[in-house]
Amino acid sequence: MKITIIGTGYVGLVTGACLAELGNDVFCLDVDQSKVDILNNGGIPIHEPGLEDVVARNRAAGRLQFSTDVAASVAHGDIQFIAVGTPPDEDGSADLQYVLAAARSIGRHMNGFKVVVDKSTVPVGTADKVKAAIADELAKRGQAADFSVVSNPEFLKEGAAVEDFMRPDRIVIGHDQSPQGLRAQTLMKKLYAPFNRNHERTYWMDVRSAEFTKYAANAMLATRISFMNELANLADKVGADIEAVRHGIGSDPRIGHSFLYAGCGYGGSCFPKDVQALERTARDYGQELLILQSVEKVNNLQKHVLGKKVVTRFGENLAGKHFAIWGLAFKPNTDDMREASSRVLVGELVRRGATVAVYDPVAMKEAARVIKLDFADEPTLLERVRFAESPLDALQDADALAIVTEWKAFRSPDFERVKAMLKNPVIFDGRNLFEPQVMADSGIEYYGIGRSLVANA
Repeated sequence: MKITIIGTGYVGLVTGACLAELGNDVFCLDVDQSKVDILNNGGIPIHEPGLEDVVARNRAAGRLQFSTDVAASVAHGDIQFIAVGTPPDEDGSADLQYVLAAARSIGRHMNGFKVVVDKSTVPVGTADKVKAAIADELAKRGQAADFSVVSNPEFLKEGAAVEDFMRPDRIVIGHDQSPQGLRAQTLMKKLYAPFNRNHERTYWMDVRSAEFTKYAANAMLATRISFMNELANLADKVGADIEAVRHGIGSDPRIGHSFLYAGCGYGGSCFPKDVQALERTARDYGQELLILQSVEKVNNLQKHVLGKKVVTRFGENLAGKHFAIWGLAFKPNTDDMREASSRVLVGELVRRGATVAVYDPVAMKEAARVIKLDFADEPTLLERVRFAESPLDALQDADALAIVTEWKAFRSPDFERVKAMLKNPVIFDGRNLFEPQVMADSGIEYYGIGRSLVANA
């Protein structure tokens, strides 16, 4: 099948590359010439395990191409995926300017029936706006509105996106019951047939329900994280071990173990903005989502927990103190620094007078860019941040170590060497990577999330 992907960001590039892997002829469009140049020269603008190989293999096979030619992109695909960014507006709502711009481009150039797929994460009702934008452009050209807009939200985890796409646990598609909608359903069934050979993974529903499903899923996952973080903070007070609690409640099949890990807050491009966008949608309809308001509040506070633990241990004034930070990306296996907890910790420590040495296996370049932006109004503070070349390099002259991202490379360090390099044998573990008893046996003062009183009893 001939497929067009509009947008070569995280979702668009993964979607395009994986659909090409299945044998489709995929045309990826982006208005950013520099990004297209990177892709056409064999590079990848994002870090995602396995993606570079898939892109290279399908470019070589002629099934995947990248271009800025809008007219050619619309002419190419019978199915047009809109996979552009939907950043949050100041009021928390999703900014649909790029989605609607893509829709208008399709309307200006299309000839013949097209299925237009909203792949971007968009609020309920966006398909109606996309449909109106396309119809308006067709009307200007005096053409009949022969197309269908469907919703096909993505459920990809950064760091495992290729695997998630190729082995989906569900495929959600929303369409209407018009003749065009039923024709679109036929094409979408054909496109996703390779994923349904063993058993049916597609959930068919109306368009608004499909749009809502994406937000509901992310809101639920964010809620579980904030719930456990709030309990972890209480566990620190009462002397309980949140990891034992997690195993205890996760064994209940009604609850399960997923997304019950306590830590120093969630980040990334999805959970923060999707929770806010769903809250905004509710307000537009005169409803307050009180649980989600609390989820967001808890998460924002949780990003300060590591900083508070450092202050409790070393004092309010950190002048003359130097800290090592392992992990900068919001999660492992990505270089994504959006809403990353590390940015909050770095800011708190240097503003209290400390210096920091930071290290991440993948996100160093992106971290340098965003941390510079974080200190745009206080550029001299950037002098207190050193970007280390390795985990051990970050430990040089450090008073203590803080771990913010749970990279596998950090899970089994040489604790004797870590202890020897630190001025004080203190670790602040924002992801509960280490066992308190192992830390105690190693002579290391350990502060986890919801495990600190147990560790230092």
